[in-house]
Amino acid sequence: MQTIRGRLTVWYSAALVLTLAAFAMVLYVARRRASYDDLDQRIRSEAELTAAILGESYRARGALVTYDSTGKPALVADIKAVLEAVPDYLLITAQDGEILYSSSSASLTYQQVVQLRKLTPPPLSGRTAGTVRLEPDGPELRYVAHIVSGAGPRFGSLLVAADVRTAELAVAQLLSTLLLIVPIGLIAAILVGSWIARRALEPVDRIISEVREITDGRSLHRRLAEPMVKDELGRLAETLNQMMTRLERSFAALRRFTADASHELKTPLTVLRSGVERAITTPGLSQDTLATLEETLQEIKRMTELVEALLTLARADEGIAPLHREPVDLRAILEEARETGDLLAEQAGVQMELATPPEPVIVPVDASRIRQLILNLVTNAVKYTPSGGSVRMQLGQSDGRVTLTVADTGIGIAAGDLPHIFDRFWRADSARTRTGERPGAGLGLAICKWIAEAHGGTIEVQSRPGRGTTFTVTLPKEAAG
Repeated sequence: MQTIRGRLTVWYSAALVLTLAAFAMVLYVARRRASYDDLDQRIRSEAELTAAILGESYRARGALVTYDSTGKPALVADIKAVLEAVPDYLLITAQDGEILYSSSSASLTYQQVVQLRKLTPPPLSGRTAGTVRLEPDGPELRYVAHIVSGAGPRFGSLLVAADVRTAELAVAQLLSTLLLIVPIGLIAAILVGSWIARRALEPVDRIISEVREITDGRSLHRRLAEPMVKDELGRLAETLNQMMTRLERSFAALRRFTADASHELKTPLTVLRSGVERAITTPGLSQDTLATLEETLQEIKRMTELVEALLTLARADEGIAPLHREPVDLRAILEEARETGDLLAEQAGVQMELATPPEPVIVPVDASRIRQLILNLVTNAVKYTPSGGSVRMQLGQSDGRVTLTVADTGIGIAAGDLPHIFDRFWRADSARTRTGERPGAGLGLAICKWIAEAHGGTIEVQSRPGRGTTFTVTLPKEAAG
C-alpha cells in the first residue's frame, strides 16, 4: 500500500477479521462444550427417570420381569410401553447380563447391542459414562450406565446412550452462520475502516495541500491552520509553522545579504571598469599590458553582469522589483532584439530568422523586462548553436494569449537536465562554465522565468540532444487584476 489510509484500512480490516475469527473460535468451542454438556445432562436425566419409573412400578405392582415362550426374561408389556417414550437409546439388563429391554427405535445390529451391553457396569460397581464408537461403521454414542436398585432382585443395570450428532448439529448450524457473517463483516470492516481512515487523515491531506502551495522562498510567509485540539496533528502543524518561520528568516537574511552585497559591489566595479578603460586609452602601452587590461575589462564586465543579475533576482525575491506596465507592440521589441541577435549571429556564423504577424500585438508589459527576457533567450540560442545553424524567433496570438518562441538548431539539452535549467547557477554540463567556450553564470534563464511569471505568463522548454532547443513564452493579452 502506497498510502497510510490504505494501510490503516487493511490493518483495521485484518484486526476486525482476526477478532471475528477468534470470537467465532471461542464461541464454537464454548457452544460445542455446552452442547455436549446438555447431551450428557439429558442422558443422565433419562437414566434417572428410567430408574425411578422402575422403582415406583416395582413398589406399586411387584415383580416387573416375566418370561417369554422361550424362557428368556423380559419386562412386562405395560412397562415396556412406558419406556418407549424415552427418546434416546435405552438398554436394561438383568443381573446375569441378559437383556431385559432395548429400545426398538434404535436401528442397531445385534453385534452393536452386544457391544453396548459390555459397557453396563457389573452389580455393585456404581456408575460409568463415556463415548463409544459402535462397530462396524456405527454411530458415535455418548452414554451413561449405572446399576438399578429398588426395582427387584432380577434387575442388573441400565444404559442410556445418544448419538453425538444431535449435539454436533447445533454446532454445525452455528459454524455455517459464522461463515456467512465473516464475509459480511469483512466488507463492513473495509468500508468502515476506509471511512475512519479518511476522516482521521483528512487534516493530514489539508496540511499536505497547504504545504504544497508553499513552493519557494517567496511564499514562506504563509502558515498552516492549527486545529484547536492539540493532538498529534495539531503539534505537527505547529512544528511545521515553526520550521517555516525559521526558513523565512533564513531566506530573508540570505536575500538581504545578496541584495546588499550586489548593491555594494556595483560602485567598486564601476570604478574598476572606468579605471581600466582609461588605462587602455593611455598611449604607448606595450601589447602584453594592453592584452592584460582587455582581459581584466572583460572579467569586470562579466562580474558586473553577474552582480546585476543577482540584484535583479534578490529584488524579485523581496517583491521590490516592480513592473512598469504599458501597452506596447511586441513586434517592435522583437525587431530590436533581432538587431542585437543579428550581430551575435554574424559573429558566430549562425542565421537569424524572425516571424511576426502582420497585425499589431499589443500587450501591457514592462518593455525593458520583456526585452531582457528575449535577449537572454536569443543570446543563449546563439551561444549554443554551432556555426552554420539557425535561430528562429516567432510571435503569435490566440485565445487571448500571446506566444513567443525562440528555437535553435544547437547542441540541445539532455532530458535529465531539463527540469533544472531554470535553477539559479545551474549549468547543464562542464562545458557550460564561466571560463569555457560558452561563458555564463547560470542566472539568465532564472531571470527569464521570473519575468514571465511576473507578467502572469509561463516559460517552457523542449529539447533533444543534437536536435536543438525551443523555448516557449506565453503571456496573457490582458494584465492580471
